Amino acid sequence: MARASKTTATRLLYTLFNSPNHRHAPPCTALLHRHCRLFSAGAAVVTRQKDKAALWEESMAKVRNIGISAHIDSGKTTLTERVLYYTGRIHEIHEVRGRDGVGAKMDSMDLEREKGITIQSAATYCTWKDYQVNIIDTPGHVDFTIEVERALRVLDGAVVVLCSVGGVQSQSITVDRQMRRYEVPRLAFINKLDRMGADPWKVLNQARSKLRHHSAAVQVPIGLEDDFQGLVDLVKQKAYYFHGPMGENIVTDEVPTNMETLVAEKRHELIEVVSEVDDKLAELFLADEPISSSDLEDAIRRVTVAQKFVPVFMGSAFKNKGVQSLLDGVLDYLPCPTEVTNYALDQNNDEEKVMLSGSPTGPLVALAFKLEEGRFGQLTYLRIYEGVIKKGDFIHNINTGKKVKVPRLVRMHSNEMEDIQEAHAGQIVAVFGVDFPQETLLRMGQ
Repeated sequence: MARASKTTATRLLYTLFNSPNHRHAPPCTALLHRHCRLFSAGAAVVTRQKDKAALWEESMAKVRNIGISAHIDSGKTTLTERVLYYTGRIHEIHEVRGRDGVGAKMDSMDLEREKGITIQSAATYCTWKDYQVNIIDTPGHVDFTIEVERALRVLDGAVVVLCSVGGVQSQSITVDRQMRRYEVPRLAFINKLDRMGADPWKVLNQARSKLRHHSAAVQVPIGLEDDFQGLVDLVKQKAYYFHGPMGENIVTDEVPTNMETLVAEKRHELIEVVSEVDDKLAELFLADEPISSSDLEDAIRRVTVAQKFVPVFMGSAFKNKGVQSLLDGVLDYLPCPTEVTNYALDQNNDEEKVMLSGSPTGPLVALAFKLEEGRFGQLTYLRIYEGVIKKGDFIHNINTGKKVKVPRLVRMHSNEMEDIQEAHAGQIVAVFGVDFPQETLLRMGQ
C-alpha cells in the first residue's frame, strides 16, 4: 500500500527518467539532463587534468640531468664511456686517444682523439633502471673552462671526478667553485683505485680541506692498486664484485671478515657526518637507536639535494669497477628537475624573480645555453625549464622579440642526432637549423 501511495509528480519523474523515449522529455527535464552532462564532463576534465599532472610528476621524478667534471686526465671521458656501455647506449668500449682507431664516443672531434683531451662539452642520454639520465661530458683543461660554465648552468646535479693518485688539483677547485656558483648538488667519484700510489682516504681529506666539502665515503674499496677487487657499500652493508670481461656481472656478497672493523668504523663516520646536517638522522643517532639502510639512504638524499653534503663513491673506470654503483648513486641521491629551484626574470616588472614550476603544463620557458656548428649546420642546445616544445612550434626570442619556427627538434648522442617530435620540461634537447644567440631565453610564440 505504501508503494501505491506515490504522488503523481514522483511517478511522472520516474517514468521520464526510465522511459526509452526520455530524449523527448519536456524542456525542463532536458535542461536537467544537460546540466548533469555538463557537470559530469567538468568532473571528467578535472580528473583527467589530475591524472595528467600525476603522470607528468611521475615521469619527471625519473629524469636526471647531470654533468661530469674534473681536472684534466682524471678519467671523465673514460667514465662516461663505461656509463654508456653499461646502460646499453653503446655496444663496444673504446679508449681515449683512439688507440684502436676509433676513440671514445664522446670525443667526436679528430683533434680530441689525437690529443686525448676533451675540448668541447658533448651531450648524450641513456637509460638506467627505467630512469632517463641526460649527461654532459665537460672538458677538464683550463683553456676550455667556459664549456664547463655553460653546462653547469643548466644541470640539476653533477659528478666531480677525483684521481686517487693526483688528488684534488687546480681544475678540481675551479669546477667545484663553478658548481657552488650555480648551486649544483654533486657526488664525488674517486677514480683510478687500480693505479700504484692510490690513496682514497688522502683524497677524501683533501676534498674536505681544499674544496671545503662536508663529505664522507659511502663505499670502502676491497684492496687497492693491483689488488683492487671490489667495493663495500656502507649504506647497504654489502660487498660488490665486478666480474666479466667488461665488469658487467655484479656479484653481491657479505662484507669480508677481515674488513668488518674498518667497515663498521667508516659507516659510523658516515652516519656521524650526515647527522651533523640532517635533523631526522641526528635524532636517531643521539638516541642511540639502530639506523637502517633506508633511514641512512633517505638522509643522504635529503642533505645532498640541499647541498649540505657530498657523498663520495670510489672505483676504477678503466678497470670497469664501481661505475654501476655510481649510476645507482646518481638515481638515489641527485635531484630530479622538480626538486631544483629555478627562476626567470620578468623584464616587464623591473626584472623581478619569477619562480618556475618546472611543470610541462606551464608556458614554455627554455634557455639556449650552447651553440655548435655541426656537420650539417647550426645546432642550438636548449634546457627546457617549463612547458613543452614541439617540432613546428613558433617560439619567441626574448632578447630580440623575434618569432622563429622550430624546423627540427633533436636529441644528441655526441655528434649524432635523433629526431623527436616534442620535449617537455626537464629535458635537454637541441634545435637544428635555427641560429639563436647564446644564452637566449625562449618562450612560446603568440
